Amino acid sequence: MSADPGRIEARLSTFDTAMVVFSLVVGIGIFRTPAIVAAAAQSTALFFGAWTIAGLVALVGALTFAEIGSRFPRAGGYYRVVAECYDPRLAFMLNWAQALLQGASTAGVALIGAEYLAPVVLPDAWQTPRAALWIASATISVLLYVNYRGIRTGARTQNLLSLLKIAMIVGLAALGLALAPPAPAAATPVTATTGAWPARLATALIPCFYAYGGYQMTMNLGADLRDAGRRFPLAITAGMALVVGLYLLLDAAYVAVLGTPALAGSQLAAAALARAVLGPAGGTVVSIAVFLSAAGFVNAGILQMPRSFHAMAADGVLPRAFLRVDPRTQVQEVALLAFGATMLVPAFTLGSFEKLLNYVMFTDALSIAVVASTIFVLRHRAVNATGFAMPGYPLLPGLYLGALLLVAASVLATDPAMAVAGVVILALGWPLFVLGRRLNRPDAAGGQSP
Repeated sequence: MSADPGRIEARLSTFDTAMVVFSLVVGIGIFRTPAIVAAAAQSTALFFGAWTIAGLVALVGALTFAEIGSRFPRAGGYYRVVAECYDPRLAFMLNWAQALLQGASTAGVALIGAEYLAPVVLPDAWQTPRAALWIASATISVLLYVNYRGIRTGARTQNLLSLLKIAMIVGLAALGLALAPPAPAAATPVTATTGAWPARLATALIPCFYAYGGYQMTMNLGADLRDAGRRFPLAITAGMALVVGLYLLLDAAYVAVLGTPALAGSQLAAAALARAVLGPAGGTVVSIAVFLSAAGFVNAGILQMPRSFHAMAADGVLPRAFLRVDPRTQVQEVALLAFGATMLVPAFTLGSFEKLLNYVMFTDALSIAVVASTIFVLRHRAVNATGFAMPGYPLLPGLYLGALLLVAASVLATDPAMAVAGVVILALGWPLFVLGRRLNRPDAAGGQSP
């Protein structure tokens, strides 16, 4: 081990980080949420309006986090920037909720990917819920081992999974737009949300924001990216621009082939699109696409979440074992195993994808708003003033914060139980922080991240 067992050396390139951004955002959301958006919007114009507005907000968010990451490139930056701009207790509350949710939701994504892969690789008699669980567990275990071999190995795996995912999305959308017959003029009517168009748009935006979320967690890799002050803005904005472009392309194919009313009734829109384009083979194509997308999301989480534990351990909230970094592989072995446990031993109690969506969006919207607001503090303190400066400051980041708070308010209005659950989870972080500080009293300064 090196003299400083907590030191992180930059090993990732701009491309590596952009692919992490891409896969942190593109999980299974784009395969499930279009139906929810169509049902809420009840019109093609509002459907595309919701995806476009949410995409523009996400790009503004990417620029906001690009500046924060450029000014404040730290390991576990999502925690560290709040701790230093505001208070470590608030930072822990936000990141405790993220860590708790991230492990369970990552396992959930892996399980959904396994459910789609099972019919492709297993005979009918073996296709049981337990078989899907074993496939998901094997996927998680393999990706944990890959990342245990080193951060460069994990990054190369991420690049491969992300490129395969991009190829599958582009290919499916292109075939849909080029080959499939147009949507029938008379389709099944939409029977979901009713009301004036502003209310329908507000409801439709929630799943759109969910599908565009995740890019902010790339801040945890701030110390891993070479020349992060210059390269982080390029990585996060390039990754998000790619996401927005591919989402709108795939949405256009959904509407062109299925029509908005039928789309609203398609639980897995991608499957219906693939069947229309490729016939019976479409199911196999979508199954592989969903599995690859899920695997990419899982691997991206494994790459970045241990760095959040690193930052919390540096603050004396977690044991110092979470600070240890192998100087050869740049892997935090204890943190990697801990995150693996949160994935392999999850308790699923929410009961539906829509419930998970509302819980995630309420908690995420509040957390992202707090972290994004640090851009004003960093500017005021002139931290790394020569770094990237987002255009449109302070108007654009102000509008971004407003959009996040509106999303949280919308979830509170439509699903107050999930909003209350999110508040309770956040609040539990306070006593856990106090307990952690009492149990771990070493000099935190020695473990500060670079």
